Amino acid sequence: MGSALRRSQAWFGRQDRDGFIYRSWLKNRGIPDDQFDGRPVIGICNTFSELTPCNAHFRTLAEQVKIGVWESGGFPLEFPVMSLGETLLRPTAMLFRNLVSMDVEESIRGNPIDAVVLLMGCDKTTPALLMGAASCDLPTIGVSGGPMLSGKFRGADIGSGTGVWQMSEAVRAGTLPIAEFREAESCMHRSAGHCMTMGTASTMASMVEALGVGLPGNAAYPAVDARRNLLARLAGRRIVQMVEEDLKLSRILTRGAFENAIRVNAAIGGSTNAVIHLLALAGRVGVPLALADWDALGHDLPCLVDLQPSGRFLMEDFCYAGGLPAVIRELGSVLDRETLTVNGQTLWENNREAPNYNPAVIHPFSSPFKPRAGIAVLSGNLCPRGAVIKPSAATPALLKHRGRAVVFENSDEMHAKVNDEGLDVDETCVLVLKNCGPKGYPGMAEVGNMPLPAKLLRRGITDMVRISDGRMSGTAYGTVVLHVAPEAAAGGPLALVANGDMIELDVESRRLHLDVGEAELARRGRTWQAPGPPQERGYTRLYFDHVLQADTGADLDFLVGASGAAVPKDNH
Repeated sequence: MGSALRRSQAWFGRQDRDGFIYRSWLKNRGIPDDQFDGRPVIGICNTFSELTPCNAHFRTLAEQVKIGVWESGGFPLEFPVMSLGETLLRPTAMLFRNLVSMDVEESIRGNPIDAVVLLMGCDKTTPALLMGAASCDLPTIGVSGGPMLSGKFRGADIGSGTGVWQMSEAVRAGTLPIAEFREAESCMHRSAGHCMTMGTASTMASMVEALGVGLPGNAAYPAVDARRNLLARLAGRRIVQMVEEDLKLSRILTRGAFENAIRVNAAIGGSTNAVIHLLALAGRVGVPLALADWDALGHDLPCLVDLQPSGRFLMEDFCYAGGLPAVIRELGSVLDRETLTVNGQTLWENNREAPNYNPAVIHPFSSPFKPRAGIAVLSGNLCPRGAVIKPSAATPALLKHRGRAVVFENSDEMHAKVNDEGLDVDETCVLVLKNCGPKGYPGMAEVGNMPLPAKLLRRGITDMVRISDGRMSGTAYGTVVLHVAPEAAAGGPLALVANGDMIELDVESRRLHLDVGEAELARRGRTWQAPGPPQERGYTRLYFDHVLQADTGADLDFLVGASGAAVPKDNH
């Protein structure tokens, strides 16, 4: 692509009043005049924030990208967007994923940017940045922040998120003193980076690599490993070359790339959250992808990686075993080997010689960690538009179950009653949580892995069937049915479930059935009232009015599709 055709030259190539303005104000940083001579301008989209602990080291990553850009003859310009942290942000980071995608899209389109490097780590930053960049369709590379080092507590490894759920239940059961629980806080998270389990952050970093948007090794290098900085620097070098090649994001995000990502997600025991994010991303680039594809393409594949929450090990172990390249090599027979990646090579060219240094962590395809372990998509009268479950994280004996519903109308009621000694519940019951979907929470919070009733924990019960229209953390585990669509707040059948109803779950048959007659459901439906918006103004109201359901990715209806990167009119 010649410099005359670059977007940035519509700003910096002008020899008039506006060109003076565009160049002169940037020169207040000491930028030499030759930086405006037509070299590619690379935007570095940074989600650094001290309120997002997973991304708090991104200033260093951004500097490495800049060095790489300069080394390849480009002109790097860093810009911030809203940062989404799972640990502090209320009511849920998912509420703001679409908002950040808008921030990214408009920041790219409105500025003199020829290509972009996306710095992302914590769960929702990755899909938000990918969605926004996809709607512009410039040359794009994703650089993830990397996982933390393994947690170490009293001689044993503990994993972020997964260990929290385990230990907090032990505290509620009376088997773990609160002093030890507090001590573990400093032992679990001991370096920069995102969750070191195969939670949503690690899953989405793996999806970036599997889709071909990240360089090989993106998924697993720890945040504090020098190779993470090297990866950022190489991304800076490569993005300049991508401008010269006009290698846009739409050439990477093909149907074949999405199919590969679904299969890789099965093999790594990835988060159910990847389902909703990839559906939304596909909607931005116009690639046909449906909820049913997750079952058709991935469910019968084995889980190869023995990582928490489905297994034992942590991301540091995964890295040293060979990381995602080793997984892709094992999956070679079921992948589309010809999908293009950002380094200009195909996915198979990048990974066909990848070594596996530890088969205990990354099992061979012929001897998997768990068979048939991909995401299962359920159907039935309780979820007319689908629901999902992660069998690799569930109790096998509960994957076929019939039980009495114990219903919580919302998360507040659930938290208020789950420890009530008088709650009419036993281990055969099915816990049902309503009004936690996109509209209902709002934002579809990670509350689907409901805590078990305290009186059952004290009896040694560790899992029950749980059903909701919400999500769960990728670090969580259990026999948990999620993303029920339509959600209760949109009038789905989940809204009509009553205490005492019998519910049947049969994952093998992909069936989720509410054993209540149609006439009775119709009677209940006549008394149901739709909830109003959670607030009358602002982004939350916009989200409530326009959010789509989980089965199509929970994007905002007016954001589906793309607007490209046409140069806007001048600002003077």
